[in-house]
Amino acid sequence: MKRYFVVGGLCLVTGVGLSTCMGNDLRRMMGASADALAGASEPPPMQKVLMNFGAANEEGMPAVAAAPAPAMMEQKRRDVRQVIGGARGGGAMSDEVAAADAAGPGGAASPAAPAAEAPATPGRAWFPETFLFEPLVVTDASGLASVPVKVPDRLTNWRVLALGHSRSGAQAGAVSTFAGTLPTYVDPVLPPFLRAGDVVRVPIQVVNTTGASVTRALKVDAEGATVEGGSRTVTVPAAGSVVEYVTVRAARPGPVAVRASLGGTDSVVRTFEVWPTGRPVMETRGGTLAAPRTLELTGPAEAVAGSERVRLLVYPGALGVLRAELAAAIGRGGVAEDAYALLLAGRAPELLKTLGGTADPKALQHLSALAGQRALRAGRSPDVATATLLAEAALAHPGNPVLTRLGERLSSQVASAQRPDGTCQGADGWTLQRLLVATADCARTVRAGVGSEDGRRRASAFGARAAGAFERYLPRVRDGYTAAALLAHGGVSGSARDTLRKQVREALKTRPDGSAFLPVDAGVVRADGLPPSVAEATALAVLALAGDKEAPLADLGTSLLADYRPERGWGDGRANLVGLQAALALFQEPLPSQVRVVLERDGKVVTEGTLDAKALREVLALEAAVPGSAGVHTWAVRAEPAVPGLGFSLALGAYVPWRAGETGRGLELAVKGPAEAKVGLPVELTVQAASPAGMELTLRQGLPAGVQVDRASLDALVNEGKVTEYEVEDGAVSLTLPPRGAAEPFTARFRVVPTLAGTLQAGASSLTPVGRPDLVFHVPPSTWAVR
Repeated sequence: MKRYFVVGGLCLVTGVGLSTCMGNDLRRMMGASADALAGASEPPPMQKVLMNFGAANEEGMPAVAAAPAPAMMEQKRRDVRQVIGGARGGGAMSDEVAAADAAGPGGAASPAAPAAEAPATPGRAWFPETFLFEPLVVTDASGLASVPVKVPDRLTNWRVLALGHSRSGAQAGAVSTFAGTLPTYVDPVLPPFLRAGDVVRVPIQVVNTTGASVTRALKVDAEGATVEGGSRTVTVPAAGSVVEYVTVRAARPGPVAVRASLGGTDSVVRTFEVWPTGRPVMETRGGTLAAPRTLELTGPAEAVAGSERVRLLVYPGALGVLRAELAAAIGRGGVAEDAYALLLAGRAPELLKTLGGTADPKALQHLSALAGQRALRAGRSPDVATATLLAEAALAHPGNPVLTRLGERLSSQVASAQRPDGTCQGADGWTLQRLLVATADCARTVRAGVGSEDGRRRASAFGARAAGAFERYLPRVRDGYTAAALLAHGGVSGSARDTLRKQVREALKTRPDGSAFLPVDAGVVRADGLPPSVAEATALAVLALAGDKEAPLADLGTSLLADYRPERGWGDGRANLVGLQAALALFQEPLPSQVRVVLERDGKVVTEGTLDAKALREVLALEAAVPGSAGVHTWAVRAEPAVPGLGFSLALGAYVPWRAGETGRGLELAVKGPAEAKVGLPVELTVQAASPAGMELTLRQGLPAGVQVDRASLDALVNEGKVTEYEVEDGAVSLTLPPRGAAEPFTARFRVVPTLAGTLQAGASSLTPVGRPDLVFHVPPSTWAVR
């Protein structure tokens, strides 16, 4: 149905422009006098939502938008909504904030015509929270303008905020509301998701807004799930509501559409997803798309029905990876990650220019400021290892005197840590292999300080002594990773360089798909004492063999791009530093304007998409359900046209039944949940974890559908120092645990509140070292009984 808002002018003249803006953004742009126009007396939740809409149009005029008025629905309806709080795609509340923009020349919007009854078929299915935003409406000569609006299927009170101004600068505004409702209607209150095997009681709200009692036939059914007790007759008193319950059984993963109808007066369709249960398994292959690639992937024979999916990620060369890293780097925690983000911000303008891209000055300024603050905090009294990480990053900002002084101080601290034999750092228990890698890191850091006269003298002296140490210990370098580290960072030359390059080439391995990688031998560690990943070792091999005509650089590049993940890069900050440097060294050719990417299984197209060279900030991600993928199948990936600098990662994933006997490789996790819980009453979860000393960990606790986390209990863990930070998402809460000492286990308790009755699967929990997803330890899911 369509609504027309005809707006009268207030102190406006011919050609008056209208625009709209919300909440705090409005106040920021228009000053304190805009408080009344923005509805300063409205409750804080309203203002919080409105913050998302602030904008300025191309003429610099403030934008106007509408926000919903407080709902005027029955308390009973409101209470039911609170029980299933947070439901998406099926829990839209009548008092939920939603906005409709009716822009006019500053006057109040005239009341809309009464809402017509929604037809039973097709059912209501469009439920946006904001359905119109008009940043600029110009009135006619009489100061009038009309805006056609299609009102969503959401039944609520909509708030309309209209602001106007004349060309001379005069301003005015008004707030109005209108109701989207029906005489009688039905509304299922659904969770945002369920897990396969869940059996839940779902409330069905039936509302009567008329002045007479109503008796209607209520029917609830579903596609993708089973509904029990879905047909009955209900009687609703005048101006009242009733709540009926049906049982929903989610047998298998996939989308579910629940349809509820009330006689011939109303019909509504809500959707949610059913997640698979079981242990996730995944097989990943990668490469470059210089030519069509054919791969064989083996799917698990015992895959849970409906859980088989394939995901293809396409990485658009060095420029795309650089832009993806600029967007993601600041969100990763840790000193090494902060140093990497600061270094990236300093070098980005030159790198982008070299690759044919343009820098966003404001974004880089924000990244530099935030990473710089973290670096200054970590650089107050650092040890040599921390100084090694931070010095080069700080010196990448020569225009910032504070960071420059920090970099020079830290570079001098690292140079002072060199031993008489030319090595750097070291302590009791260190192996020679670790000492040589640490010395190479120190050499790179000291060379970064050559911008000053003192820095050049330090670098010359340090480099000479370090080169002597590398040549002296060269016969004792027995692994490819250490040889690559000395070549990439240590500044070796001459016959020593030739010897180390040969050692790296001989250590390379080749996968069945033709990609090359550098394996990591047992006992080999980085300067921080942690074993490097294969991705990091491969990136070092690329840097070490640059310019070597005998090196399979293209095959190494295939592995390098296949190992990249937009959310974490190549791993932690150390790995990302060498990974990005290697990608920039290998892939600098610009891409065609558009590239079509096609994925096939056994000769049949599974999915396809287009990579636009103008939108390289995003990695192209294609995902599809692939039932019947058990066993060996032939997969083909091709780019049209073929592009050498285009990398891809193909992952075939599924869930399989849990099996006892998983080993944690030094990680242990135990979770104690409630034997029984009640809707609306908090229960306590206890988690215990153990790991080798010095590891920063991510503990992800799986939660059943409808379970909400008591954030106050998590804030208490942060205040106590037990947890660095936490993140709450649908079906899980993730805790970041700071490094602990030897034999120092982690124990914490926090509260959660169930909001959905039934038998619910909690989902698996996991413990993972930060930056090392390959070292994950899982705890199988438990079943909750909620009354």
